[in-house]
Amino acid sequence: MPCFKFSQVNVFSADPFLGNPLAVVHAADDLSTDQMAAIARWTNLSETVFLITPTNPAADYAVRIFSPQVELPFAGHPTLGSCHAWLAAGGTPKNADRVVQQCEVGLVNIRKDGAQLEFAAPALMRTGPLEDEVLSQIMAALSLVPSDIAHHQWVDNGPGWCAIMLHSARDVLALEPEWAALAPLNLGVIGLHEAGAEATVEVRSLIGDGGYEDPVTGSLNASLAQWLIPTGLVSSPYVAAQGTRLERAGRVTLREQAGDVWVGGEVVDVIRGDITV
Repeated sequence: MPCFKFSQVNVFSADPFLGNPLAVVHAADDLSTDQMAAIARWTNLSETVFLITPTNPAADYAVRIFSPQVELPFAGHPTLGSCHAWLAAGGTPKNADRVVQQCEVGLVNIRKDGAQLEFAAPALMRTGPLEDEVLSQIMAALSLVPSDIAHHQWVDNGPGWCAIMLHSARDVLALEPEWAALAPLNLGVIGLHEAGAEATVEVRSLIGDGGYEDPVTGSLNASLAQWLIPTGLVSSPYVAAQGTRLERAGRVTLREQAGDVWVGGEVVDVIRGDITV
């Protein structure tokens, strides 16, 4: 049976067990879509990435990204984690100042920033305020009333994100979702920490299409920053904390530079080996 090089890395924390794990299958061109989906269900992580040969000559490598349920056009922690794994396996970028990843949403630039990797957030596919029926569903699923929600917005960059901003990080951490009522929405919830805290905001990623909370979510933090920074709700740069309710300590660095939002975090190796298919 064929073997493929396999990595598991931890993203958005220098501690190998306090961020968000990612499985990476290398040189996966010969795997079928059904095989990739089966592997993603088996790893049972929020995402599994398959490194394949790019079709765009500007790209250094291409990825297919799978959750246990579906294939995703883009995701943030798989972007940083797959770049780290590709470089660790000997990948050499075509440009000295960046790595270019190809995925379904297009080309994504990634670069080194000290101990972190950071990616340029792709353009939003959907923006604008949430519809009344969507807000009503969210409030019912989270036991909120209209006055609990300070701001709301569509912030979809591929996974279908919608978002609400509550009045404080404490309010965010107190939420107890009713998963069946939230489906099929993928919801980001954000609230400000008090001045002087380590992180500026607390983020929770509530996946109604599956019924679980994602530990640390790069795509959501990217799209939140594309909403929050231009509107002045949060100043650039800032640090987002995520995963607290799951006993994780994810930290995501977000900043605006020359019109782009850059999303950064640390990545560390946890497992290296082979997977038999």
